[in-house]
Amino acid sequence: MNTLSYKTIFRKNEETEKTKKWLLIDAENELLGRLASKVAYLLRGKHKPDFTPHTDAGDNVIIVNADKIRFSGKKMNKKVYVRHTTYPGGQRFSTPKEMLIKKPGFVIEHAVRKMLPTTRLSRQVIKNLHVYADAKHPHEAQQPKIVNLKNIKERGAKI
Repeated sequence: MNTLSYKTIFRKNEETEKTKKWLLIDAENELLGRLASKVAYLLRGKHKPDFTPHTDAGDNVIIVNADKIRFSGKKMNKKVYVRHTTYPGGQRFSTPKEMLIKKPGFVIEHAVRKMLPTTRLSRQVIKNLHVYADAKHPHEAQQPKIVNLKNIKERGAKI
């Protein structure tokens, strides 16, 4: 009996570039954490049957209506984003409510970045995420496929 009836396929970066798709997600009235986990899942490429952990095999994701995102509970006013200006005493704090007014895309980008592993590959993968505050985006030429987040399950999603 042949014990090696199949071989594990590891795709190379050159092979994965050909299979990348453009996906469009509407973030209106979506909870931030649930949206971010599903977007990280798509960016990483885990929904594909030929997922290879060491390559950028995920799809390009466009998120529109980022300023209409929701938070559960009282996180809109209680959650705090911390940054530092690199000057002494330069620690600055802001809430999601303030950040949605200043930079609406930052809230989603930050949440997705924190759900990816902190490696060189994740810094490359996060470049495939494009977040826009309103419904307009400049990626019409790529013909993005509209994705319903309710159809994405973390295990075995078909897009």
